[in-house]
Amino acid sequence: MSTDPQEKEIAPRDQYTHGHHESVLRSHTWRTVENSAAYLAPHLVPGVSVLDLGCGPGTITVDIARRVSPGRVVGVDVAPEIVAQARGLGIDNALANADFLVADAYALPFDDGTFDVVHAHQTLQHLVRPVDALSEALRVLKPGGLLAVRDVDYGGVTWFPALSGLTEWLSVYHDVARYNGGEPDAARMLKSWVRAAGFTDVECSASVWCFASDAEREWWGESWAVRATESAFAAHAIEAGMADLEELRAISSAWREWKVDADGWMQMPHGEVLARKPE
Repeated sequence: MSTDPQEKEIAPRDQYTHGHHESVLRSHTWRTVENSAAYLAPHLVPGVSVLDLGCGPGTITVDIARRVSPGRVVGVDVAPEIVAQARGLGIDNALANADFLVADAYALPFDDGTFDVVHAHQTLQHLVRPVDALSEALRVLKPGGLLAVRDVDYGGVTWFPALSGLTEWLSVYHDVARYNGGEPDAARMLKSWVRAAGFTDVECSASVWCFASDAEREWWGESWAVRATESAFAAHAIEAGMADLEELRAISSAWREWKVDADGWMQMPHGEVLARKPE
């Protein structure tokens, strides 16, 4: 029942497509510097200050904090309940150099030139005004400071076997993300957004997440099987008329079929950009 989102009058909303259902957080808590920010790792040296923009439950943030200690690390997110969870993670890890705040990416509560590094992982794809958010990141960076952004490109996601339910999932996901004001193919646009915001010395790279082992398929497939019917993604799909509950259940079943197939495989490509604030 997927429809053309261009036929709808869509109001910009900065609505997080996935929401914060347990099935979503389960995947977010897997993220570390090694599997989600390896391109930034060489720059995470002791003493640098870092802002983690859109930190979610904070697993990447606390990993950054360990690497740059005693440098200050601040994770910000717009969802108070997620910031509270991230703050708890920081406490559990006894990280005195990490803090977490509720904040708006378009109006950060920091002075000009506060941070050495601003990092954003899977954040820009959900924003109506990514260039404006990057301009704010530019403001809070020190002269010569480093921006690091990484986002997925859903247009490049591939899988095996060729299940029609997963083809429908990808179509619905694109429609829902754009209905919410986001850009699901953000990876290919990162360079242009960063340059438009005024950054220089732009360095681009790419990497992929690959889910193929039995454990990876079980974890990722079950996460999406639940998301398809229980998360904010499902609510938004129904609200926008992109899919009904029966179609979402079929998508969920396809994920469960994929996860138990020993030949199952999926890759999700990501764009990465490192850029400097002019001196």
